[in-house]
Amino acid sequence: MNFDEAYKRLNEISVEMERKDLSLEDSVKLYSEAANLVEICKKTLEEAKMKVTELEKADKK
Repeated sequence: MNFDEAYKRLNEISVEMERKDLSLEDSVKLYSEAANLVEICKKTLEEAKMKVTELEKADKK
């Protein structure tokens, strides 16, 4: 799953979590899924940050 897909699904989960009729069990499942998606996004952003840093170092040489 790429960053855009994970981010989109996180937004969908956010909307789902706002439902008042959501069961505790479903809330826990959604929370768990969201936690995994956050890790995907964080990893992708960290990799992008490292690439930008490397490019900036290369430009300064």
